[in-house]
Amino acid sequence: MSVMAIEAPTFLPRGRSLTRADLAALPDDGHRYELVDGVLVVTPAPRIQHQEVAGNLYAVLRAATPGDLKLLFAPVDVVLADDTVIQPDLLVAPRTAFTEIDLPAPPLLAVEVLSPSTRGIDLLLKRERLQRAGCRHYWVVDPAVPSIVAWHLVDGAYEEMARASGVEQFVVAAPFAVSLTPVSLLG
Repeated sequence: MSVMAIEAPTFLPRGRSLTRADLAALPDDGHRYELVDGVLVVTPAPRIQHQEVAGNLYAVLRAATPGDLKLLFAPVDVVLADDTVIQPDLLVAPRTAFTEIDLPAPPLLAVEVLSPSTRGIDLLLKRERLQRAGCRHYWVVDPAVPSIVAWHLVDGAYEEMARASGVEQFVVAAPFAVSLTPVSLLG
């Protein structure tokens, strides 16, 4: 896992877990700041291929998303706890669940597009934290393969519900009907 290491700003507290308030105090400097169980996670801006794949998936999901749900593209803060604020690449939640500044609860669907710098974070930390928070659906797209895997929450644990690579059909009925081929997401 390759995560960009930066010197923590001097105004951040030391010797304790960070909170949502600490995260809000960080500068708007072009880095992507997230908080997972009180630990600051800083990642660089995504690569072009990542953005192309996320954008193409957004178009597919937008066409399929029911009107009572809202689909958003990162960065949008998803507050899972006072010490955990993440920004999935794409997220879907009921329209009424959002505030003017964030989503103060787990989304219905969180989607991550893997990058070399975020692979471990997305597959391990975020997946586990979203599962623990009760996010009902979690998808991960790997542009390098290309592939997509979808998990859904069953009795508090994620179970795989669909997987496809290359030109194979990825088909899910929940949280709403979607059908695509992973290769079609490439730019």
